[in-house]
Amino acid sequence: MRRVHRARLSAWVGTSAVLVAVTAACGSTEAGAEGSGSGSPTASASRPSPSHARFVEEIEWADGRRVGMYYAAGRGLMEQHQDTAGGPWSKPRLVYATEGDSCQGITLKAIRGTVAVMANWGVYCSDGEPPTESLAAVGTRNLSTWDTKATKDFDGWEKARAVTGTEDLLFSRSSTEWLTRLRWSPAGGFGEVENIRR
Repeated sequence: MRRVHRARLSAWVGTSAVLVAVTAACGSTEAGAEGSGSGSPTASASRPSPSHARFVEEIEWADGRRVGMYYAAGRGLMEQHQDTAGGPWSKPRLVYATEGDSCQGITLKAIRGTVAVMANWGVYCSDGEPPTESLAAVGTRNLSTWDTKATKDFDGWEKARAVTGTEDLLFSRSSTEWLTRLRWSPAGGFGEVENIRR
């Protein structure tokens, strides 16, 4: 009888010790949670907020200035830039308005004194369908104006390059059957899309 009583007493003491330890641990965890929710600054809260959006694509000029672009849902293609290296970012500018769903990323390329942009939108693009809206855009060096040309039901531009001996740019996409081109000039902006059979 005494052995049974002692065994029960030992089990009760052991269980009580475990409960005390768990309660202490839970108490310290709750205290930590209250401390973190009390408004005291954390490492992420103490960092200054960025002066620009999270860009999908960003490039840097040779002189250190930067240009960034992103898609804004229900609005279109947005741009921000720095007028001087390390300077403040400009306010967001809408370069191309569309309510379409973005797809296939954004491609930026600094060519001479311009920024060439290739971007796409399409309802089922995320499922592997081709875009229904493909944009070629060019911003001048100070990025105060943008020329844009949207092409409907097109697979999207692959390349942008300078045209030798001119200040023009050439956007292109090639397939086994066709070479599709679009030319931009500083004087006349975008021309017409050309389809050249191979």
